[in-house]
Amino acid sequence: MDANDVRAAELAEIVRQIRQRVRERYPSGESRGIRLPDLMPAVHARDAAEAKVAAIGRVNPRAGGPLNSAIQAVKKLVARALDWHVRDQVDFNRGVLNCVESLIEAHNESNRALAELANRLDAAVAALDQTVDRRVSPLEQSLNGEVQELKDIRAHWPAWREEWERKLMINETQFVRGLADLQLAFQHRATLQETNYREIVAAQNKDFHHELARRLDELQERLWKDLDKIQIENRGVLNDELRLLRQRAAIAPPPASSAPEPPAQSIDWLLHGLRFRGPESSVERNFDRYLPVFRDRLDVLDIGCGRGEFLSLVPRARGVDLNPECVAVCRSKGLPAQEADAFAYLASLPDASLDGIFCAQLIEHLPPLRVPELVSLCAAKLRPGAPIVFETPNPECLAIFATHFYLDPTHTKPVPPKLLIFYLQSAGFGDIEIERFSPAKEHFPALVGLPEEFFGGMDYSATARRKLS
Repeated sequence: MDANDVRAAELAEIVRQIRQRVRERYPSGESRGIRLPDLMPAVHARDAAEAKVAAIGRVNPRAGGPLNSAIQAVKKLVARALDWHVRDQVDFNRGVLNCVESLIEAHNESNRALAELANRLDAAVAALDQTVDRRVSPLEQSLNGEVQELKDIRAHWPAWREEWERKLMINETQFVRGLADLQLAFQHRATLQETNYREIVAAQNKDFHHELARRLDELQERLWKDLDKIQIENRGVLNDELRLLRQRAAIAPPPASSAPEPPAQSIDWLLHGLRFRGPESSVERNFDRYLPVFRDRLDVLDIGCGRGEFLSLVPRARGVDLNPECVAVCRSKGLPAQEADAFAYLASLPDASLDGIFCAQLIEHLPPLRVPELVSLCAAKLRPGAPIVFETPNPECLAIFATHFYLDPTHTKPVPPKLLIFYLQSAGFGDIEIERFSPAKEHFPALVGLPEEFFGGMDYSATARRKLS
C-alpha cells in the first residue's frame, strides 16, 4: 500500500469519526427500532438564515467608481438615519434565530434521550434473558428430581400400605382397651360421687334453711322499718291537716249584717297550698336563704305573705295578702298581716319609707303589664340602698310547664329572669343577682344528663338594691 492509499484511509477514518460524532450529537433515523425525527432540514434552514443575516449590507452589485462611492455614501447615511427604526426588527430577527437554535438543541436532547433509552432497554432485555436462562435451568432440574421421587414413592407404596394397616390395627386394639378401662374407672367414681353428692345436698339443705331463716328475719325487720316510716309520714300529714283545721277554727266569723253574703270560693286555697306548695316547715326552710339579705332591717314588707312563713323568720316584717283566710292564719300565729291589694297598699305608704320588700310566688299571678308597675311602685317606697327580693317559677326550666306551674289556675304568665332584670334596672335598682334553685333532676331523675340550660332550677330569685341616687 502506497502513501496515497494510507492517507486516503486515514482521511476516511477521520470522516467516519466526524460522522459518528455528528450522529451522536444530532441522532436521527431509527435507533433500536425507535424512529427519531430528522432535524437536518431545520439545521440547514437555520444556517441559510444566519448567512442571509450576515450578508445584509455587504453586497454591492455595482462596479467601483465615483458614482458607486456616492451611492454607497447615501446608503450609509440612510442606514444611519433609519437605525432607530430598524433596530427593533434586527433584535427580533436575532431573537428568532436564537429561538430556532434553542428548539433545534431541545429536539437534539430529546433524540439523544430516546437513543439512550433504547440502549438501556436493549441492555435490560439482554440481562433479563440471561436471568431467565439462569433460573429456568435449576427449576427444570428440581422438577426432574421431584418426578423421580414420585416414581420412587409409587414403587414403595404397596409395602408402606401393608405396614400402615398393621400399625392401625394395633392402635385400634389399644384404644378399645383403654376405653374399657376408662369406663370402669368412671363407674367407680360415679358411685363415690353419688354418695358424696347426697352428703353435700344434705349439708347444703341445712345451710339453706339457716340462710332462709336469716333472710326472712332481715325482710321482716325492713318491713317493720318501712311501716314505721309510713306511720311517721302519715302522722305528719295528719298533723298538718289538724293544724289547718285549728287555723280555720281560729278565724273569727264575720259580723252578722243584712247584706247578702259573697259567693263561696270554689277552691280551698289553704288545702291547695298544703297539697302543692308543701307544709309550712318546708317553705320556711326554702326561705332561709333570704335571711342574710334582710338581717338588721327594721321595716320589711312581705307582699303576698300567704300563711306567714317569711313573717315567722323575720321578726320586724309585716305582710299583706288578698286572701282573708291566709291573713287570718297569720294573725292566729301572732304575725302582723293585713288583707289588702298590693298596689293600693303600696300607694298608701309614704315614699322611701320601707327598709326592705319581699315578694315570693306572686308576680306570675299578675297580668304581664302590671309586673313593671309593681316593680316601679316598690322602688318608690324603698329607702336608698334597701333590698328587694322577687321569687317566681323559672321559665328557662321546661320541666315547670309539665309539673307545678299550671297546678295553680290563677297563674297567668311566667316572668323570665332577663325580663325581670330589665324591669329592675328600669326602675332604678342595682346590684342585681339571680339565683336558680330546686333543680328539676332532683324531682325527676329521668332528666339527669339533659342540658342544664333547659332543665336546671325550677324556681329563681332576683335580689336587688335601691340605688342611692
